[in-house]
Amino acid sequence: MIQLEIDFIDETNEVSEEQQSDLQGLIECALEYEGVTGEVEISISFVDDEKIHEINKQYREKDRATDVISFPMEELGEGEIEIIGVDLPRTLGDIVISIPTTKSQAEEYGHSFRRELGFLAVHGCLHLLGYDHMNEADEKIMFTKQKEILEKYGLERL
Repeated sequence: MIQLEIDFIDETNEVSEEQQSDLQGLIECALEYEGVTGEVEISISFVDDEKIHEINKQYREKDRATDVISFPMEELGEGEIEIIGVDLPRTLGDIVISIPTTKSQAEEYGHSFRRELGFLAVHGCLHLLGYDHMNEADEKIMFTKQKEILEKYGLERL
């Protein structure tokens, strides 16, 4: 059983409470699909292209906007130590999604804003769980999982 707490931060004022609730259900579905149980915390921020460009440049050294960026919290950085034995919720990390890019990609791919937003949220969530797509084999694994999760939740590509 999973107890998921998502801290939604909408800097765009364009993502309704209903859409946030939908994402809550989708992320729960993704985490259950991955066998995650217990108390889990994630933050999801909705930003504009300028803000995600700034984040992408600062943290990934890529001087352009992107659709989604994830910051896993379970990867220990240099000099960090793991806290063991403390009864705290599992903090997976932060997902940042560009709403203007979500809208334009939904239009470009010919599907709904809901489907594209869900796709980006699941993509970010899988990154928080350690998945990546830096090579063809890893990309196939990650993209297959995304597709299966979205289909299970009812957000298949039209």
